Amino acid sequence: MKISGCALALCLLVSTQAFGGQDKSYKVAVLEYMQETCTFCPGGDAEIADRTRRVPYVSGADLVERRGGFVGGFMHTAAQFDDMRVVGLNSPDGVFGGSSRSWESKQSFEHFMKIIIDDLQAQMPVQGVYLSLHGAMAVRDVLRPEAEIARRVREVVGPNVPIAASFDLHGNEDEQFLKWANAAFVTKRYPHYDAFLQGSRSATFLYRSMKGLYKSTTATRKPPIITATVLQWTGQAPSVMIMERARRWEARETDAFVSVFYGFPWSDVPDVGATVHVMTNDDPELANTIADDMAEFIWRVREDFAGGSFPMPDEAAAQTVKAIEKGEIPVVLGDYSDRPGDATWILRELIARDVAKVMYAALRDEKTLAALKSAGAKAGDAFDMDVGGFTGEQAGSPVRVTGKVRYFGEGWGYDEIAIIEFGRGNLLFLVPTYTQIRTLAPLRIAGIDPDDYDVFVVKSRVHFRRGFDETGYARTIIVVDAPGPWFGTTRLDALDYKHAPIDRLYPFDR
Repeated sequence: MKISGCALALCLLVSTQAFGGQDKSYKVAVLEYMQETCTFCPGGDAEIADRTRRVPYVSGADLVERRGGFVGGFMHTAAQFDDMRVVGLNSPDGVFGGSSRSWESKQSFEHFMKIIIDDLQAQMPVQGVYLSLHGAMAVRDVLRPEAEIARRVREVVGPNVPIAASFDLHGNEDEQFLKWANAAFVTKRYPHYDAFLQGSRSATFLYRSMKGLYKSTTATRKPPIITATVLQWTGQAPSVMIMERARRWEARETDAFVSVFYGFPWSDVPDVGATVHVMTNDDPELANTIADDMAEFIWRVREDFAGGSFPMPDEAAAQTVKAIEKGEIPVVLGDYSDRPGDATWILRELIARDVAKVMYAALRDEKTLAALKSAGAKAGDAFDMDVGGFTGEQAGSPVRVTGKVRYFGEGWGYDEIAIIEFGRGNLLFLVPTYTQIRTLAPLRIAGIDPDDYDVFVVKSRVHFRRGFDETGYARTIIVVDAPGPWFGTTRLDALDYKHAPIDRLYPFDR
């Protein structure tokens, strides 16, 4: 049987498309390296062991199986492109203690970067790279870690391969990141409901860039403003207005992407503070116009954005008692400044007022947990110990709690947690490291029903609003300050910055 030239060409075309021919298939590498670093927090540098408690690293195969967050959003959208193939790169696991941890050591950074880069080199060639980052990482002797990650990736893939990244809005970045990468997609909501969306946008951006449909032109501005994260809640003005302005530009201008970092003030790094990144499709004039407008607007609302005051623990406890008397329950107290997780200021005040039906979730005290484990503690055992208040003056002093053990064992991803019953129907959760409760779900443990409690205390600034405020669950929300100019509070000028230009940033500029 004879096959005509045209028929043969058609067969070859179909075969090439079916089997992902080189000119129709795009291979994209995905990596993740995240940390929100509190360089002022006690406890020493985060080392390799702090990221390998669970696994030596997250395998690339496991990374791309994620269904939530930045990577989940990226994978969801990438799966819609038949000619886009995603390969995961071996990546570091999260650091134990999360955002309560101080500097990442240079040794740890180099260790995990070698794992990432070795895997990337083994996967070459690739046509695109996606970086799942946070933006507030601080590494000893590496001034701009995320930009350094992008630079090392760029060295491997060459100048023409598009690189896109997603970030948390608390990131500290400047123009250096977009010197090496082509795009930065930043969450616009706090709590961060849109991490999945930013991962998805990154996938679409890379696909269009690889197809030659998007040529990224960028502009960066850094309005000289620094704010504590408790002031960055996007449910209030002017934060909500800033992000709405960014969304409005994106709606008005086709192919424009506007990313706003509010910054993370407890990372002592040179690029701390607010940043605007704008990406346009081969339109540098538009990118600069948008970046100028956003920076000018942020500066215009700086007074309200960087200002705010909150009640001290004694006043907050008094307000709690009044709310209970009025039936305005449940009450949620957000201990916004306690980054190590062991501060006892609020606990002490509630005990002093004999407040009932309190669920305190949670207090860090690894030493008490170790003592309970050594004693073979079990439900029903008597409990009479000092708890919390040990990492420094910002934590207050230990508080004596007398009651009984409700639960002791595995929980919340930790080998041991303890739940202590005390006072008039109160519960105290003890955990081995700083733990931020965002929703009610983790509190439904050991037969406990959160609906039985009138007062909740959480170690959180804004994220708790996801489950307690924006759902309508709590009738009273009180964000509580600490009685001193310590790290974690809005009084940033009291901190001993070595690298951050605090004296050039509003409201602390001189």
